[in-house]
Amino acid sequence: KEIYKTSRLLCTITGISVQPNKAIVGENAFAHESGIHQDGVLKERTTYEIMTPESIGLTKSRLVLGKHSGRHAFSKRLEDLGIKLNKIELDKAFVRFKKLADIKKEIFDEDLEVIVEDEIAKAEEVYKLEYIQTTTGNQTLPTATIKLKKGKQIIQDAGIGDGPVDATYKAIERITGIPGKLISYSIRAVTGGKDAIGEVVVKVSFNGELVTGKGASTDVIEASAKAYLNAVNKVAGKTKVKRVKELKSPRV
Repeated sequence: KEIYKTSRLLCTITGISVQPNKAIVGENAFAHESGIHQDGVLKERTTYEIMTPESIGLTKSRLVLGKHSGRHAFSKRLEDLGIKLNKIELDKAFVRFKKLADIKKEIFDEDLEVIVEDEIAKAEEVYKLEYIQTTTGNQTLPTATIKLKKGKQIIQDAGIGDGPVDATYKAIERITGIPGKLISYSIRAVTGGKDAIGEVVVKVSFNGELVTGKGASTDVIEASAKAYLNAVNKVAGKTKVKRVKELKSPRV
């Protein structure tokens, strides 16, 4: 049970690192990324491990969530994080996970938490972001082209602004016809690295009503668009419900 600790001590003394793929003591020795391997290990560990991590001083096997991971490994990691979702929520979160996994090599726990939070907090999608393209530069007028889907209708328009985010918000406003005033904008990197998820939170005033919107993506502009659209959808959803109630109310 001291093999792993001894190996790390030797690395410290000699200054020579152990290759990740080194048998038994390498970083990937008890790491599983393939979906079928993860599913097998979760059902019966000895299927792919002839010895246990505990026998060399490690606590447990490591499931590396990536593009090859399946639903079983995904739901197990959420369970380990204490996140409980119903089947519909899990299906939606898994779709988001697979899209992110195509961009990022490894998905961290913080990424999963943002994915789940983003799905649960999502308002009814009256408008859904289909496409976004921005151009900007120190000698170029920032422009954003946006495609939104409303029901079966695809609507496209463009906007210009003081920057790509401002141009994006103006394009969304032109399409939806819902004017809003941006009160606050904040962004944070959920994890480290150049492929980290950026989470944007905005507060927008719609006719005096302050609405919060959230969006996340590895692309900052896309995350900004999703956050603003999240706020717009909350307002559009209320307007839609109000209109339905008006239509259903008895005529005098």
